[in-house]
Amino acid sequence: MKFTFNGAAGEVTGSSHIITINGKNILLDCGLFQGKRKESFEKNRNFLFKPEKINAMLLSHAHMDHSGNVPTLIKKGYQGDIYCTDATADLCEIMFRDCAYIQTKDVEYVNKRRGRQGKTLFEPLYSIEEAEVACTKLRSVPYEKTFKLFDDIEVTFHDAGHILGSAIVEIVFVENGQKKKLLFTGDIGRTDIPILKDPVIVKDVNYLITESTYGDRKHPPASDVKGKLEELVNEICESGGKLIIPAFSIGRTQLLVLLLNQLHDEGKIRKLPIYVDSPLSSKATKVYSKHRECWDKATVDFVIGGERPFDFEGLHYTEDVNESMALNNASGPMIIISASGMCEAGRILHHLKNNIADPKNTVLIAGYMAMNTTGRKIAEHQPEIKIFGEIYPLAAKVDEISALSAHADKYEMLDYFKRCGTASIEHAFCVHGEQNALEHFSGALLEAGVSNVHIPSPDEVFEL
Repeated sequence: MKFTFNGAAGEVTGSSHIITINGKNILLDCGLFQGKRKESFEKNRNFLFKPEKINAMLLSHAHMDHSGNVPTLIKKGYQGDIYCTDATADLCEIMFRDCAYIQTKDVEYVNKRRGRQGKTLFEPLYSIEEAEVACTKLRSVPYEKTFKLFDDIEVTFHDAGHILGSAIVEIVFVENGQKKKLLFTGDIGRTDIPILKDPVIVKDVNYLITESTYGDRKHPPASDVKGKLEELVNEICESGGKLIIPAFSIGRTQLLVLLLNQLHDEGKIRKLPIYVDSPLSSKATKVYSKHRECWDKATVDFVIGGERPFDFEGLHYTEDVNESMALNNASGPMIIISASGMCEAGRILHHLKNNIADPKNTVLIAGYMAMNTTGRKIAEHQPEIKIFGEIYPLAAKVDEISALSAHADKYEMLDYFKRCGTASIEHAFCVHGEQNALEHFSGALLEAGVSNVHIPSPDEVFEL
């Protein structure tokens, strides 16, 4: 068999890997690169492989760094199906359309200035029509239902506990008369996190492709989250400012809404308007409400007890662009949760543009920010932030709740693989991480008993 690593190799975004078994090329994920604009622009448009040579695609989950370039893949010549879980298919249908729409609007906004300056105009990566075509290629499969991808190649999706519908992908195959098992983690979730079930343990793994996002650190206890969130909300009430939270539309937004709901019910935060300002987040929350089979027992019990996890007094979902624009001129205190999570596109950029220069406001970093993204620059407290080509001083307070992460940390991942059984793993590949995280986690896997561990580079090929 052969492994070819095309994205999220030595970096975090752009997840894309090819495994070749019995002459069949199987693509694992097809995500968007995010970071340096020009570099990402080129990577997203130019694959390191020929899409028409891919025989099948397996999608781990709907986050944009794993799924967001699927419409380009089809635009460039891929003609096969895209297999994923039921919830992932529902989320991708809204994600693809939303990504195309945001690209179109952001390009229009930037091109007004570029046109006045006589510069070459940008084009969206893909159109809404091309996103619609991608939706027709999605083939949903329930968790734990094994299906035949090709002769001698079977696939099973197991709950990864990362976001709704996220899957750990198990591939069992026969090659040269030997039966082997490959596991692709996608992104591994954490245990005892609200809403979702814990990651499913998969035994007897021979080959492993694993994310390593937090492979060099330990998250603070999850119990710290509500207390910190309570503190930040009440600080905003005192200052009369705005709490701006860049959040992924899928997963992070729903978790934040649930936690704010609980704090509201417990009387621990004052009453203030809370806005989820992202049409995608609103649609994704409806998908979360639909797929209760993915919920953990505590969330199910919350609903049985008469509560609505994603709706409560003071919470508003804004979809109309005029309503969104009105928030920029509204006075606080208020909370605005908006996408995109890494501050690379969408309405969050307008909220940051209008609010980061005011010291009364706070920007809450509630998730991983890839290198060179606008979100990373804010998290690093850089004094000036470029938004839509213009420079804005960062005077707002910047805070972080790393325990909100939907990714398992180094020790949670090690515990997961030890429970799977590290002795059977012949070769492991660490991807989806920055260099320090990759090196730490690859060393930890070797110490845990994995035979061979590799850190692939972009376009690197391994034949086993």
